[in-house]
Amino acid sequence: MKPTRRDLLRLAFGIPAAPWLANFAALAAPATGMVKIRSIRTMGLDNLNDGCLVRIDTDAGLVGYGEAGLPSDAARAHVEMLQTALIGQDPLAIARHFYMMAATQYSFMANIPTVSGIDIALWDLAGKITGYPIYKLLGGPFRRDIPVYSHGGPANMLDKGECKAWADQVKAAPEAFTAFKFGYAAAGGGRGGGRPNGAYVPTLDGADFRRAAKEYANLREALGDNIDIAMHCTGQFDTRSSIGLCKAIEPVDPLWIEDPLTVHYSEAWLELKRSTRVPLLAGEKVEMVEGFRPYLDHQVLDMIHPDVAYSGGITGCRQIADYAALTRTPVGLHSGPCSMIRFYASMHLGAATQNFFKVENALGAFRGFKEKMVQGKEPAVRKSVFPVPEGAGLGLELNEDWLRAHVAKDDKWWA
Repeated sequence: MKPTRRDLLRLAFGIPAAPWLANFAALAAPATGMVKIRSIRTMGLDNLNDGCLVRIDTDAGLVGYGEAGLPSDAARAHVEMLQTALIGQDPLAIARHFYMMAATQYSFMANIPTVSGIDIALWDLAGKITGYPIYKLLGGPFRRDIPVYSHGGPANMLDKGECKAWADQVKAAPEAFTAFKFGYAAAGGGRGGGRPNGAYVPTLDGADFRRAAKEYANLREALGDNIDIAMHCTGQFDTRSSIGLCKAIEPVDPLWIEDPLTVHYSEAWLELKRSTRVPLLAGEKVEMVEGFRPYLDHQVLDMIHPDVAYSGGITGCRQIADYAALTRTPVGLHSGPCSMIRFYASMHLGAATQNFFKVENALGAFRGFKEKMVQGKEPAVRKSVFPVPEGAGLGLELNEDWLRAHVAKDDKWWA
């Protein structure tokens, strides 16, 4: 029997008592009360345009790192308001801190991207205090090799020769990715390729759909049947255009179409779901269980795609995954133009989440070689997977020389 909305809500309210939190409480119990939070600071990077780093220092000399999904100046203002309730507290009281930060009410509504960054840093600290990697604290691992997908494509997807050359290149690359996502109108222009009229994209017509069909058919021919193809949108299309794009790419058996409609849930998602067999994916700008609930209750998404720096940190994303599991909905993780902190946090979530799917790649030239912020051997994807980090906390040792060279122009070293 299909669960009712009341059944789902009743189960969702039980999420705070989830087994993974009980597991964490047991592992953290011996160290409870031994360390106190001393300060919380932020820092922007010059090649991190959708977030900033968060640092929590303790009286024991241990430092936890996180990543918030908004610029440093904005995050810093929220941190200053939140830290009065966090300074002097035990960093291991993560559930209590998360509730306090996320439940903030009038006159200061919770800023979930800031909460996300602090939460990640608290989990990093928890691992360093207890000596465990985060995935272990979360009850994992379900897997030690985390599937990763990538993005890109030739400059002109209408050109079969360019598609073939690009496909040959990625097939020979050491990462050996088995899935890529591509934008719409990557062929340089086209009315739907960006926002040519400013704030909106006009409704697409038959010529637009036929062009998209040719582009994705060329990609499928060049890549063959062993590499998956997905379409990447940014919430810019109306319902008519979204349905048309799904019909255009359906013959190539796409892995998904991402964010064709606005990220705010509406009945347009129901109409799109009824109108296509193409799997639908969304969620990188959706916050907390409350934001994902209508998508999951109405079962309009085949996969959800939260971002650990936007959607609620490690705690929030783990709760989202628990709720998604009620309808057996797979969970992928958006990482975008992030730092290695967000990427590593995603890996730990992937290792500890039963209904996990894939993480978006954050390495290589496309993302500005962010792997250079890691001290020692640079991390790498091989055979389309990334090994879950095994060190305490995030398992990440930052290269401070690289960080100092990339502090944002208008920011200061851990201001």
